[in-house]
Amino acid sequence: MQPNSIAIFVSNDEWPVNGDALHTYKQNSDLFWLSGIMQEDSMVVLFPDNPDPKYREVLVLVRPNELKEKWDGKRLRANEAKEISGIETIVWLDSLEGLIQPWIHLADHIYLSSNENDRKASPIRSRDYRFIDEMKSKYPLHNYLRAAKIMKELRGVKTAEEVELQQKAIDITEVTFRRLLKFIKPGVMENEIEAEIYHSFLSQCSTGPAYGSIIASGDRARTLHYVSNNQECKEGELILMDFGAEYGGYCADLTRTVPVSGKFSRRQKTVYNACLHLHNYAKSLLKPGITIVDYTEKVGEEATQQFLKIGLLKKTDVKNENPENRAYRKYLYHGISHHLGVDVHDLGTKTEPIKAGMVFTVEPGIYIEEEQMGVRIENNLWITRNGNKDLMKNIPVTVEEIEALMKK
Repeated sequence: MQPNSIAIFVSNDEWPVNGDALHTYKQNSDLFWLSGIMQEDSMVVLFPDNPDPKYREVLVLVRPNELKEKWDGKRLRANEAKEISGIETIVWLDSLEGLIQPWIHLADHIYLSSNENDRKASPIRSRDYRFIDEMKSKYPLHNYLRAAKIMKELRGVKTAEEVELQQKAIDITEVTFRRLLKFIKPGVMENEIEAEIYHSFLSQCSTGPAYGSIIASGDRARTLHYVSNNQECKEGELILMDFGAEYGGYCADLTRTVPVSGKFSRRQKTVYNACLHLHNYAKSLLKPGITIVDYTEKVGEEATQQFLKIGLLKKTDVKNENPENRAYRKYLYHGISHHLGVDVHDLGTKTEPIKAGMVFTVEPGIYIEEEQMGVRIENNLWITRNGNKDLMKNIPVTVEEIEALMKK
């Protein structure tokens, strides 16, 4: 932060469903990362140059109300919030106004949070954007700055403690996948598989799925964000399962593709092993110093060679390809990796060199419309100074491993 600056982070909205019902609450990721607080109506205020040291780091919470708690459950007390967050100064939301105005008058710059995820698509003005409007209306002559730029740097590089939480989420996901290999058979419904995932996550003290699980059998596997999960899994089909547990606010993100019948056909095995080759090749490239743009280009080159080998492309297709829409993109039409952390699609850059400490997914796929088949294989990697560490190295991935476990 620049000298004499104040940074203010606000919690997410509680989103209505219908009537008086609300969606399950999800905390603002920046506020959670800074404080560990999952409660609604919370704020974090950072003012390193505040003349009063007591108010250089402040956690704002809604004041507990015994009557409201009878309906909505217990709210954090000051001592509990201090223990969770490490922030000593707790201010109740209903007394904030008399404090924050003098702080802002002392500051020259105001850092505010906004959603700078490149994939953001929602047209709804969430609470952080409405708070920006409110602040600029009240204090129009201050210099406003983007907290997201700093948070992207901070959240992009994980500490060992953060990776430990991610590993726990991954371990829960591994147990769940191994359970599914014994459960899947012809005639099972996609939603039954999803129910097994949810049950396994909760029984292992996960807070639940890190994102909407994709359980896509047969041709539905070509739909990248298929979430209907309501069709029958049939003999001879492959089933693509993209799911991950959340634990301690951190996400796992696994994809495996397995045969519904327990055994790959010869063609399925060929396509699967080509995808696994791409997966392992991509892992070998993902090291400090490379950019996601360069990395994706290299994986695309290898995908071209693999698709030639398994008969998806002809040499003339490659020779005559459009550089802006390369031939291999017909069968691999998504990115190979994304940042992973508090969010499944976590904050991070695509154009700057990868740094040690970052965590990425590696998830190449092969999608063949003519054969009504989709294959994707995804692991989570922690980048270190000495290369990468596959946090999912213990999760079965080869044809032989999968078939042996399904046979049992």
